[in-house]
Amino acid sequence: MATTARGTVSLERALSKLGLASRSQARALITQGRVRVDGAVLTNPSIRIVPERVAIEIDGTARERVREAVTILLHKPRGYVTTRSDPEGRKTVYDLLADLPDRVVPVGRLDRATSGLLILTNETQLANWLTDPSTEIPRVYLVTARGEVTDEDAARLTAGVISRGERIAPADVVVRKRSKRESHVIMTLTEGKNREIRRLFDAIDHPVTQLRRVQFGGLQLGDLAPGQWRRVGEAEVSAAFPAYASRRAPRPK
Repeated sequence: MATTARGTVSLERALSKLGLASRSQARALITQGRVRVDGAVLTNPSIRIVPERVAIEIDGTARERVREAVTILLHKPRGYVTTRSDPEGRKTVYDLLADLPDRVVPVGRLDRATSGLLILTNETQLANWLTDPSTEIPRVYLVTARGEVTDEDAARLTAGVISRGERIAPADVVVRKRSKRESHVIMTLTEGKNREIRRLFDAIDHPVTQLRRVQFGGLQLGDLAPGQWRRVGEAEVSAAFPAYASRRAPRPK
């Protein structure tokens, strides 16, 4: 039995998959001899190609994929790493995105022990803007720390600490609940320094036992369950990050 090469699709499906035409439009274009693949006119809609490996022309004009802007909000569970693959064989956030056909990249990272809101997108302009320290986008975390975080401890956190030779400081600290056993703190950051919250609490001798990000700019985790994700449309992105919406380059028509 003949085998089909991996990644091949029918020519009519390829045109549809690339956003160049609907399936019915693609079939008509092909049978009318208006489609060239690597310079050759193909009139069989069922002939199989690998879309990413060929040059497609319609009516003599080279056509490239019309890429859909895709941004998603994932509730990253604890125990997952924010990489596409892991040499140690640990679970990655991409294991949760099997049903997502588009390639997206994470906006920043959450370490393996941290859960909560993680943005992934295929929009390079958006990802770069969100991770640029100069934008100072607030990120809100719920922190559970060992022991009683006193008002003095909170004031010290707010003032900032020296860790690994650099000064780190949150934008805001609110102690919601405290006891001799543990404290619950809402912390807001505007920078994405490595393990910043854990370093802050280590500096006041109250190690973090649980950490969850619940807000990134205007996007909130809400009631999204661990491991679940949802799409964030362009209108929601614009509403969540109005400063980005006002400066972004218009998408090509």
